[in-house]
Amino acid sequence: MSDNAPVRRRKATSNQDSGSLRKNDQKTQSQYQPYKDAEWGFINHWYPALFSNELAEDQVEGIQICGVQIVLRRVDGKVFALKDQCVHRGVRLSAKPMCFNKETISCWYHGFTFNLESGNLDTIVGNPDDKLIDTTGITTYAVEEISGMIFVFVREDDFPDEDVPPLSHDLPIRFPESSEEYPHPLWPPAPSLMDENAISRGIHRTGEANWRIACENGFDNAHILVHQDNTIVQSNNWVLPLGIRPVSDDCITTFEEEGGPKGLMQWLFTDRWEPILENKKLGVKVAGVNSRFYRTSVVMPGVLMVENWPEEHIVQYEWYVPITDDTYEYWEVLVKVCATEKELKDYEYRYKTVFKPLALHGFNDCDLYAREAMQDYYADGTGWDNEQLVDTDVSAIIWRKLASRNHRGIAKPAKGSQGSIKSSSIRLRNITDGKSPGYRVDKIEE
Repeated sequence: MSDNAPVRRRKATSNQDSGSLRKNDQKTQSQYQPYKDAEWGFINHWYPALFSNELAEDQVEGIQICGVQIVLRRVDGKVFALKDQCVHRGVRLSAKPMCFNKETISCWYHGFTFNLESGNLDTIVGNPDDKLIDTTGITTYAVEEISGMIFVFVREDDFPDEDVPPLSHDLPIRFPESSEEYPHPLWPPAPSLMDENAISRGIHRTGEANWRIACENGFDNAHILVHQDNTIVQSNNWVLPLGIRPVSDDCITTFEEEGGPKGLMQWLFTDRWEPILENKKLGVKVAGVNSRFYRTSVVMPGVLMVENWPEEHIVQYEWYVPITDDTYEYWEVLVKVCATEKELKDYEYRYKTVFKPLALHGFNDCDLYAREAMQDYYADGTGWDNEQLVDTDVSAIIWRKLASRNHRGIAKPAKGSQGSIKSSSIRLRNITDGKSPGYRVDKIEE
């Protein structure tokens, strides 16, 4: 941890929204109606699908993002992604993978065979002369694989291929090229997934809440209270404030320029935010703060960046990937640049022995149950109208408005998507058998 005192300086860039967003009246809510409509997430964006080591050569896996069923297959090292739904009778191809060659994937039920590159219906195993062949197909999705992660551009069927933006437009801003505009003198420049020799290590697991609840939890400065007793905090003798509240209208900067990520940055550990050390009415007091300096940002379609956490030269990314309107895939990824084999070996050891058990699980487990605690209140959609927010919620309100201005589409559950019908017999059977709604497709067993 740096011994430097928090920097007390301001930057010329300010946010025009924050002063007027200390309240959440009907006029304010009307400015983020698209966000309130996005129960199933924002579509036409890049999302993480799998870690690279979760898809071996010639392996087939099925997932669901934003209500869209997706099948992935790796061939000769390249990953292909297609709609995981046969045009014939809607069967999920990934449930029982059938691949006769390197160019196609076939439906195990009736043999409809689709081209991996184009999605075209190339043939039908037992009906090779049918007139339907070459007249239809399934949607394909752009794929990027970097730093040990596979990303998929989850799109509407009619979203033009030529309009797919670069992956960098849906990732947090990069340093050091952004250091002058967004200075961070208390720690070294945060690494990026797109840096040379960047190594990502992490986990992803299914959370049982709406993705928006999860996302807002990630950058909610008041919720630091729930982490007071975490092992990583106590083992480092950190002393956290009771809360952190904004004291300046430029406490948050938004960035919405064309050709780049759209999001917001919170100027923590400056005089724009004030740590709360005492509540006299309750007789609660913190003698002094001793904790790791960090800064949080969030960008579309819902990616958190925590700089300088849980150690210097490391950045934590979190994705809250919508699966359904009440489940999301929680990605917790730590990125570090390792230029030598020794640096990689040391990072791997520290990740396994410290970061994964104490940060990704111990610290972040609190966030999982906090999100679940809110889910019932927001489940029917009225929670967004009835919540009573305070000044620390300025971050959430600015984020909701920004997301409403910059999304590329509001997701709706596709026909036959998992979770679109809550009372289906299959869903009820799975629950009875102790299976929670999940991210991946369960394979059919012989």
